[in-house]
Amino acid sequence: MAARLLPLVKLATKVTIAGGALYIACDSGLLGSSEQGSEALGKAKAAIPPAIEEWMKYFGLETQLPTIPKVEFSPVQAWNSGVRQSISSLSEAPTNATKYTNQGLQYLKDLTK
Repeated sequence: MAARLLPLVKLATKVTIAGGALYIACDSGLLGSSEQGSEALGKAKAAIPPAIEEWMKYFGLETQLPTIPKVEFSPVQAWNSGVRQSISSLSEAPTNATKYTNQGLQYLKDLTK
C-alpha cells in the first residue's frame, strides 16, 4: 500500500509546486504584457536585497553581498526590435526566394553546358 502511495504523493507535491509557481508568475504580471513584466522586474529588484539581508541576519551570517550590476535593458524595446526584424524578413521573403531560385537555375544551366 505504501509503495503505491509514495509515487502519488511525489506527483502531488510536484504538481503543487509547479501550480504555485505558475500562479505567482501570473499574479505578479510576469506572463502579461511587456510593461507588466518590466514593472514586475522593478518590484523584484527592490524587494530581493532587503529580504536577503534579513535572512542573513536571521541565520547569523555576516558576509557582504556584492552590489547588483546596472543592466540597461528594456524588454519593451527588445520585443519591438524582434517584431520589426521578423516582419522585415517576412516582407523580403518573396524577393529573396525569387533571387535564390534564379541563382539555382543559373547554376544548373551552367552545369549542363
